[in-house]
Amino acid sequence: MISPFDEDKPKGECGIFGIYGHPDAAYLTYLGLYALQHRGQESAGIVTSDREKIYYHHGMGLVVNVFDEERLSKLEGDIAIGHNRYSTAGSSTLQNAQPLVREIFGETLGIAHNGNLINAPYLRRELENKGAIFTSTSDTEVIAHLIARSGQIFIEDRVLDALMQVRGAYSILFMTRNGMIAARDPWGFRPLWMGRLKDAVVFSSETCAFDVIEAEPEREIEPGEMVIVTPNRIRSVKFATERHAFC
Repeated sequence: MISPFDEDKPKGECGIFGIYGHPDAAYLTYLGLYALQHRGQESAGIVTSDREKIYYHHGMGLVVNVFDEERLSKLEGDIAIGHNRYSTAGSSTLQNAQPLVREIFGETLGIAHNGNLINAPYLRRELENKGAIFTSTSDTEVIAHLIARSGQIFIEDRVLDALMQVRGAYSILFMTRNGMIAARDPWGFRPLWMGRLKDAVVFSSETCAFDVIEAEPEREIEPGEMVIVTPNRIRSVKFATERHAFC
């Protein structure tokens, strides 16, 4: 397993992108993933919401091979998250392609995750011992099961509960029918930016994706920060004290 505490090496990492509140969410996410293609070439996927239903498509290969005009037209809504995969944990199969989509107590949740959880094998064994059934080998499904088994009521509290249990490097986007959550690990190992495109809120692994859709970078998500976007407001929660890696 690749540890997030290893010295950085010239390797790819997954690319994640999200946009909230834009009528062309799917197409803009496609452009964002295209700009982030260098971060992962194994698979690509997009999840969208029209505030009532969730739409999803993923496939193996490059963004331009996975999506065409017809497929994008079926991804309705003004909320979207997308993912380009470079595997650090789990095999290169369609089952491990993201975003991951799961039904959790009547709420459809999409998850786009860039990172590597060093305690994922332990958490996976613990969850399996409690009856959890996994359909992939990726770390991301561990997070989904932690959210599903949380005793909290609201989805943001369930996400927070899950993030408090994982260890490692990650930047991650969660999407429901009406909301989006962006979070970054306490060490800040994986990049995550927040920007604006008129009234829309945008998140991306790198600002190059903002450039291609003409969005304005606003700030980096801070280490140990969770940003929650809902129809009425945007709020920030610090779930962990910022830590610093020693080089």
